[in-house]
Amino acid sequence: MKNVLITGADGFIGSHLTELLLSEGYNVRALSQYNSFNNWGWLEDISHPNLEVVCGDVRDADYCRHITKGMDTVFHLAALIAIPYSYVAPDSYVDTNIKGTLNMCQAARDLGVGKLLVTSTSEVYGTAQYVPIDENHPRQPQSPYSATKIGADAIAKSFYNAFDLPVTIVRPFNTYGPRQSARAIIPTIISQIANGAKEIKVGDLSPTRDFNYVKDTCRGFLAIARAEGVAGEEINIATDTEISMQDTLNLIADIMGADISWVKDPERCRPSKSEVFRLHGCNKKITGLTDWRPQFSLREGLAETIQWFTNPENLKKYKSNIYNR
Repeated sequence: MKNVLITGADGFIGSHLTELLLSEGYNVRALSQYNSFNNWGWLEDISHPNLEVVCGDVRDADYCRHITKGMDTVFHLAALIAIPYSYVAPDSYVDTNIKGTLNMCQAARDLGVGKLLVTSTSEVYGTAQYVPIDENHPRQPQSPYSATKIGADAIAKSFYNAFDLPVTIVRPFNTYGPRQSARAIIPTIISQIANGAKEIKVGDLSPTRDFNYVKDTCRGFLAIARAEGVAGEEINIATDTEISMQDTLNLIADIMGADISWVKDPERCRPSKSEVFRLHGCNKKITGLTDWRPQFSLREGLAETIQWFTNPENLKKYKSNIYNR
């Protein structure tokens, strides 16, 4: 079995990736951000003999080297990701997203890691200049968050060019599913409906997104990790489809059998030049390099997501009446 490290393993995608890799027989060292409560986030309910949970912070270079020792493959997911919070605390995004990625690249280089996967985001593309968006699309820093992810990608690519580090930049489009933060459109809609709201507070419903169900996103990570000849590459994980926020809301309401209306909440709207109005990803590269194909339709993925959120034990973790930046 291979030894793998996942940074950001206590988060939404990271916890699902942890479960997938454990099910595939990997020994997983899972990094949870240190806190004095010793809370492991979404790892709290995952128990497996091949799972080692460690607590720390990717902003500390020495600690990054410490946790990378003995690892064959590193999945670097740790990041600050909330776009609204990046407007008010951009410096913390620079420290975590750019410096954290630098620390992991240096650790992987110094310790001879066989493969490093650095997690990017479709937000680096900004509003589509053409669709479907392939990996050559111009980068547009439309938020402090996306700017730091562009910077992190550049750091990773520089380590491939300068030091021949076997790093691959993995760029998921909009991932959704169980455990996602309520700051995102799909969980905020579901949690409000599940808590009995008839008027759903939302931001701008005109933008389109290419939604990936989280299980498909994680399978994409694993397929890229297993692939040959992907060092130095940037690879989208996308469905090659798009849907508006309005149609997404209507689809969720239909699946939940909810009779609702929506109310535009200015607090949930991005500044006009910061909004990404269209995302529709090209997946020709990943489907050409690997056997990955999306397995879940949007309706199927939403049905599983709704089932998870409407479980009272899960729903009570979400404050649907408070906008979560």
